[in-house]
Amino acid sequence: MDMDREYANGAFIAGSEAYPARWAARAAAFRAELGDRARCAIAYGAGPRQRFDLFVPEGTPAGLVVFVHGGYWMAFGREDWSHLAAGPLARGWAVAVPSYTLAPGARIGAMTREIAAAVTAAAAQVAGPVVVAGHSAGGHLAARMACGDARTGPDATRRMVRVVPISPLAELEPLRATQMNLTLGIDAAEAAAESPSRLARRPDCSALVW
Repeated sequence: MDMDREYANGAFIAGSEAYPARWAARAAAFRAELGDRARCAIAYGAGPRQRFDLFVPEGTPAGLVVFVHGGYWMAFGREDWSHLAAGPLARGWAVAVPSYTLAPGARIGAMTREIAAAVTAAAAQVAGPVVVAGHSAGGHLAARMACGDARTGPDATRRMVRVVPISPLAELEPLRATQMNLTLGIDAAEAAAESPSRLARRPDCSALVW
């Protein structure tokens, strides 16, 4: 089996090379439309990518959704996905979209800790229940937030009611056979420690995998 082909999503989507620029343009337009309801580049750590954007609804938020972007842990940032906050905002939820340090600047275990810090910081700004969602690599990181070893702060952990991993990379071992691993550097120990499929979910946090 050609593992690089198995993970080559864009190669099977006509015109896929044009999508990132379109996403970024839609995200920028969405932020501009929100005006002062878009609070951008809030720090959750000292690193240059340890920032999140917070989008707030009109009135008191019903709770907080944190959306973690994908890109195989190697691409994109919070600025590319702002428009995905539209659905939760329309239902009265605040939405935080964090960036995190990308490979090879960080290993996946470090990214997990960064997202835990981002969730903790965002939850400190918005009361109510917390839901963490994400797509692809972001789906992996969202799923990790429901695992028993996640390092979210006590208040954020108590309030986290659900994770919604969308097309998550839940098992990391096959990625070791791809060219991507020259950048990711996943070894057997990290595959075991960071694969949500091998870890116990906290019983007080449900998971909806899409």
